[in-house]
Amino acid sequence: MIVLALVLAQALSPLSGTELVERVIEAAHAQARQAVRYDGTYRRLPYPGGDVPAEVGVCTDVVIRAYRAAGIDLQQRVHEDMRRAFHAYPKLWGLDRPDPNIDHRRVPNLQTYFRRRGAELEASRDATAYVPGDLVTWMLPGNLPHIGVVSDRRTSDGTRPLLVHNIGAGPQLEDMLFRFPITGHYRYRGE
Repeated sequence: MIVLALVLAQALSPLSGTELVERVIEAAHAQARQAVRYDGTYRRLPYPGGDVPAEVGVCTDVVIRAYRAAGIDLQQRVHEDMRRAFHAYPKLWGLDRPDPNIDHRRVPNLQTYFRRRGAELEASRDATAYVPGDLVTWMLPGNLPHIGVVSDRRTSDGTRPLLVHNIGAGPQLEDMLFRFPITGHYRYRGE
């Protein structure tokens, strides 16, 4: 069902403001109810609008799919920005040009894209700084970058927002805002 909704959403024009945030959060929550096997295998994807099979994914796929449900194709947007300014992106993979099959599925590239779009905010230890629809990046043990979507739901004591992310067990809604060192905080609304 979510797959059909995501496919249909690709035909929609991008939303803005509150409607965009609501759609992103709704799509993130829907993913947390799906069985998804963690799999970051390189795959050839259609462009634009390409996605890995619905039953597989990694942390970035949660973000990609949530924004796509709101009519924003981060595969296309990241690729176009990388074509314009490849020099501004990390050189961690030995590439000499953008690759629309994988670039949007890498946390450091998403961080760079959001920063270049003016969406970067302070990475705070104050839970109230994180609002629904924000994106948070962390550095996991072993220097593994990670990303998740801030939910509109909160911890049982109401002190922290829950996040939708995929750290290896498929998309989950969890209390993990301060579980690992935060490396980025972004409020991307499709600008």
